[in-house]
Amino acid sequence: MSFLSDPVASFGLDPSNKATPHHPASVDGMKITIVGSGDAFGSGGRAHTCIRLDARAATVVVDFGSGSMTAWQKLGFDSNDIDAVVISHLHGDHFGGIPSLLLHAQFVAHRRKPLLFVGPPGLKARLQDMLDLFFPGSPKADWSFAWQVREIPGGRKITVAGLSLETFDVIHSPGSMPTGMRLSDGKHVFAYSGDTAWTDVLYAIAADADLFLVECSSGDEPIPNHLHWPQLKSKLKGFSAKRIVVTHLGPSAIAKIPEMQAAGLSVANDGLSLDL
Repeated sequence: MSFLSDPVASFGLDPSNKATPHHPASVDGMKITIVGSGDAFGSGGRAHTCIRLDARAATVVVDFGSGSMTAWQKLGFDSNDIDAVVISHLHGDHFGGIPSLLLHAQFVAHRRKPLLFVGPPGLKARLQDMLDLFFPGSPKADWSFAWQVREIPGGRKITVAGLSLETFDVIHSPGSMPTGMRLSDGKHVFAYSGDTAWTDVLYAIAADADLFLVECSSGDEPIPNHLHWPQLKSKLKGFSAKRIVVTHLGPSAIAKIPEMQAAGLSVANDGLSLDL
């Protein structure tokens, strides 16, 4: 199947159409694994953003930054586990690993079941550009599995691999098409800020979520298009999420980890696993 082939019926990702399932047998609800918790610069040796959600219905991955294929395999994960990938915005540390994921699925994992990518407008064109640049000719490859890109802007609700996805417009670099999101299996809610400057929309994203994963790129000093610790700390009382986990930490934010923990927050690190 080439990059621009028409969608196939199997993109509904009906569990009956799956190959041998790889979902952990212990999943009874929703399990979150932080595959990568770093910023764009890999500060502290942390991998680029990648979050695995295991639910009864499927395994969905949120963001797949450059190098995520390496981080994924370090945790012993199989790329055949993935039913869908949801991208928050169009920066390389959040979607730049997709070409490697596709080639691993084709040549190493010998994938057969379909794979769905969901992200903001522009994802399809940028992914095609990356494939053309990194692996010339790959967009027209004879893929062993069907795959599709579905673009949705902020402010939408759709179903992805049996989970409810709601997207929200947030504030980040022009052209990155930034969104925050909520994913739910009907009983549990995972909420994610994406990369963003402060906006009151974050309260809506986090509302009553079982877990809210929020970026905090800087320690004391404000930086454009991101949150910094004094700002996030001053807003904590407005959040109603049951648990808040901080991610995407730069060097100055890493230095503030003791303060974050003292404020009742958890801090993401590569390999952290949380049951909701």
